[in-house]
Amino acid sequence: MKIAVIGAGAFGSWTAFHLQSKGHDVTLYDRHGSGNPKSSSGGESRMIRGIYGNNQQYIEWTTRSLELWKSYQLEWEEELFVKTGILWMFSQADDFARNSLTFLEQVNWTVDELTKNETKNRFSQINVSDIHTLFYEPDAGFLRANHACKVVTDQFQKLGGIYIEKSINRPVEPSCIETEDGTQIEADHYIFACGPWMKNLFPEKLGNKINPTRQEVFFFDTPQQFQMDSMPMWADFGDVFHYGIPGSKYHGFKIANDTRGESFDPETGNREPSEKGRKKAMDYATYRFPELAGRKITDARVCQYEDTPDEHFIIDRNPDADNIWLVCGGSGHGFKMGPAIGEAVAQMVTGQNPINPFFALSRFDS
Repeated sequence: MKIAVIGAGAFGSWTAFHLQSKGHDVTLYDRHGSGNPKSSSGGESRMIRGIYGNNQQYIEWTTRSLELWKSYQLEWEEELFVKTGILWMFSQADDFARNSLTFLEQVNWTVDELTKNETKNRFSQINVSDIHTLFYEPDAGFLRANHACKVVTDQFQKLGGIYIEKSINRPVEPSCIETEDGTQIEADHYIFACGPWMKNLFPEKLGNKINPTRQEVFFFDTPQQFQMDSMPMWADFGDVFHYGIPGSKYHGFKIANDTRGESFDPETGNREPSEKGRKKAMDYATYRFPELAGRKITDARVCQYEDTPDEHFIIDRNPDADNIWLVCGGSGHGFKMGPAIGEAVAQMVTGQNPINPFFALSRFDS
């Protein structure tokens, strides 16, 4: 079967890899390059963790993805996953964690509930004075995001897949898919996994269902006690949800605010972090990690989420053409599941599995 995959981020590169590994004839396209800085798969790191509220599908996909991340890391001799553990901190309701525990137990994913004293003894760098409950996942870690996209794309090519860096024109009709120079792409199936560009490619179907948002991320110069061999990743559920990754040889101590920013164009949007965002990050760091008081922000980035209205993925056929597939809506949490999503999409496209209604476009009709 001849298949074109447009978009070489986490969703597209893994989908292309799985299809090529099954013997299909796959060509992968990307406008700016696999894992490029404008994409939602760009940047140095992304979390992979098991707690996901009561969403059993996400827990299963995360479990499967971690298995694949680790397996291919060994096979390809490339560092894709770095184990650090993650500490969840709840100053308010902790249902998001507790609702996951039964599902996580079923897939043998360890979660330990810690007391404040236990946390202070293990991670004295963190101020937990206002925290009510704490959970620790020892097997969680971070993924080397843009590096991983490039590695998967390279491995796809080693299997015989073709990779082309070209933009794809907005489809003017379902049967006509062309590159920027007007060359028509001939394929049995077309899979679009273009992240924040999807709403512009399919405005009628996705214009009000994909909303790219501007997200600022800050990296602090950190002493040894904030490096990854001394502390875990963390997720802080309070009035605002903050999360972060300890310092490593790749970058400084990462702090991000999960609050959705303003709507953002990945091509023309301002990628200069704001002074307001910088100050908020410093104030938060000083409170939650007192030893960071006075430490410099050594780097800052602007990236984007591409949210759907319910913050769940879209994985479906284009209603106007059965051979065009839409795989998008990462909503700030899709990267970790890239291997399992790519596997699932490959199975759907080749008719092995049906479309999951949970991710279908039709869910927005009700």
